[in-house]
Amino acid sequence: MKKTAVKALVASVGGVLHQGSEDVLIDSVSTDTRSVGGGSAFFALVGERFDAHDFLDKAVAGGAGVLVVSDVPEGVDLGDATVVKVGDTLTALQQFAAWYRRSLDIRVVGITGSNGKTSTKDFTKSVLAESFKVSATVGNFNNHIGLPLSILATEAEHEVCVWEMGMSNPGEIAPLCSIAQPDIGIITNIGTAHIEFMGSVEAIAEEKGELAKCLPEDGMFIVSAACDFIDHFMSRTRAKTLVVGNGRGAVRADNLLMNALGSEFDLIVQGEDSIRVSLPVVGRHMVANALLAAGAGHALGMSSEKIAAGLSRTSLTSGRLRVFECGGVTIFDDTYNANPESVEAAIETLAELKSPGEGGGQKYVVLGHMAELGEHADGAHRDMGELAARREIFTVSVGEAAGIVAEGAAGAGGGAKHFNEREVAAAWLRDSCVSGDVVLFKGSRSAGMEEIMDQAFSTTNK
Repeated sequence: MKKTAVKALVASVGGVLHQGSEDVLIDSVSTDTRSVGGGSAFFALVGERFDAHDFLDKAVAGGAGVLVVSDVPEGVDLGDATVVKVGDTLTALQQFAAWYRRSLDIRVVGITGSNGKTSTKDFTKSVLAESFKVSATVGNFNNHIGLPLSILATEAEHEVCVWEMGMSNPGEIAPLCSIAQPDIGIITNIGTAHIEFMGSVEAIAEEKGELAKCLPEDGMFIVSAACDFIDHFMSRTRAKTLVVGNGRGAVRADNLLMNALGSEFDLIVQGEDSIRVSLPVVGRHMVANALLAAGAGHALGMSSEKIAAGLSRTSLTSGRLRVFECGGVTIFDDTYNANPESVEAAIETLAELKSPGEGGGQKYVVLGHMAELGEHADGAHRDMGELAARREIFTVSVGEAAGIVAEGAAGAGGGAKHFNEREVAAAWLRDSCVSGDVVLFKGSRSAGMEEIMDQAFSTTNK
């Protein structure tokens, strides 16, 4: 972040200077004692299972020059650190981020949706970097803590910021929009992720639609032509709307070709000549995400040539349909997370690909459970197994909660195996897969699918 005086921090959060000088300068913000350094302001957050006030001495030892606290523990040597006392440290972090955002001369692209937020962010960052100095969400820092930290990591030199906005419960997107104040909003899609807490797809659309609602009149709302809630979102936004999609929309992809290494298509931006684009990732859903990023580039005045160059140079965050080979077996690492729509998209992508072996090898999908589906869980898991069977893909389900996936596949006449233990599943895959086969790994974070993948197929030399 650009150097900021403690005086501005105190004023922006309504805090009180408990110790030290208000003229001290801050050049970074942290909530983790392992990442503090000279010039850092450490916000002592309090959670259900932790209280960072217990580690203030470690923050000081690590070099934090400023501590933001809601309480000053007795008997703790805070040394020469400047201490700012606030009512609630999380609220203060969010208030400081909102103030800092207003101090920046930047354009902001906000991204939300049920699936594809991080991949769309990666594509958008790569595209915009062809013309601008870009700051973007690191990893999946997209919630009520991660977004403020992403904002506060922005430097004075940055011209455009690309920030994800995630949610799992009602009422979470609007506050994030208030902090980030986006000029361009992208909703990737609306699906059933977090439906256990939201209740219905309509409620999820209402929550995600807060991004469209917050955009200014001179802003741009970007949405996929495949989204069922376009009209709803357009009725809520003051901004102009840009529709993008595979084969349709003002920004679209035509003549799509895919292989195990990536995708190619003609990018057509309304009013410009088409240009061939090569993506380093497969999947129609990934092309859809790339088009949303192309829309952001178009909204900021970029040429089709620069947009295409940025897309071709994209490096996706780990666990998003990354492909590598082990002993002649092609592995698709889509382990980061899972919900019904993303699993369906991954299975359809696998089904479309030709196996690299002579005559075509066996295709396997290794699935863990999908979390936060509530009463919809059994039906959704069974549906995924049945889909794999219809696409002639052998299903391997792992973990007690995923057993119904294999049941669905077997019931639909497909090949299927189930394992409760990850180690046993990995051993079976090592013994069963041969050169020319293709294996896709997918599951929610808690399913630990990357562990099975790493045990079955060494990723040290990919």
